Amino acid sequence: MNDEPMTGNDALGRLVALLDLEPLEDTLFRGQSQDLGLPQLYGGQVLGQALAAATNTVPEDRRPHSQHGYFLRPGDPHRPVVYQVDKVRDGGSFTTRRVTAIQKGRPIFFCSASFQIAEQSPLHHQAPMPDVPSPEVLLEKNGAARHAHTKGHPSRFLLLPQQADDNQPARRCLWFRFDGTLPDAPALHRHLLSYASDFNLLTTALVPHGVAFTDPRLQIASLDHALWLHDDARLDDWLLYVIESPWAGNARGLAQGHIYRRDGRLVASTAQEGLTRLHSAPVR
Repeated sequence: MNDEPMTGNDALGRLVALLDLEPLEDTLFRGQSQDLGLPQLYGGQVLGQALAAATNTVPEDRRPHSQHGYFLRPGDPHRPVVYQVDKVRDGGSFTTRRVTAIQKGRPIFFCSASFQIAEQSPLHHQAPMPDVPSPEVLLEKNGAARHAHTKGHPSRFLLLPQQADDNQPARRCLWFRFDGTLPDAPALHRHLLSYASDFNLLTTALVPHGVAFTDPRLQIASLDHALWLHDDARLDDWLLYVIESPWAGNARGLAQGHIYRRDGRLVASTAQEGLTRLHSAPVR
């Protein structure tokens, strides 16, 4: 882990330490877990830690550009997670790793991660960032940022109100950042971006149905997750997360997102399908 100083609250320090995995063997790592008051392990934790584990086995001149994973079993937030990395391929330009997250001797998550050497290309385009108020304007208008709903978490979210002329009802647009100042360590920021990409994604599929994440009748869980990393970003500065849910049905919901820097640069794209089962009575 980078030795540069970090300033901010204790929660941010604990989160950074969470991504600093303990090496057990050349391709075997152990990460501690984070209790956010949820009944199961937060999916973003295994996403971020799995990417960190894969990165630890890849040359420094290659950066991750995609991560695709499946959540197999609920994780225990009170137990560490072991990450087993399979060195699938080391090519001239691309490197591929497969990571399995294990608790109690059973896989709870697995993913593939692909890395690429730095390359320049004249072929470039991106979806434009929506024209939305800046975080400062929202803070001045609303007085204070809305903190994450989980205990002891260093994230801040600023949810933008939906536009009256927006014909996409399953849409959510928000600014987010981590409180404090992080080291100038690009790999750490990528792992934190993977961690944060799970927040607010699947719950966007609930928006047009008026069902809250806390509804006791709701059974909700991530099934798979995809992250494409286009460019670097600092996670201690505001990023805009634009999320839409094009479909829900069969007790599942699909959500897709784009993450932008302040300067309008598209830095990541996401997609996730998850269980959104609504029971007629509260789930025991």
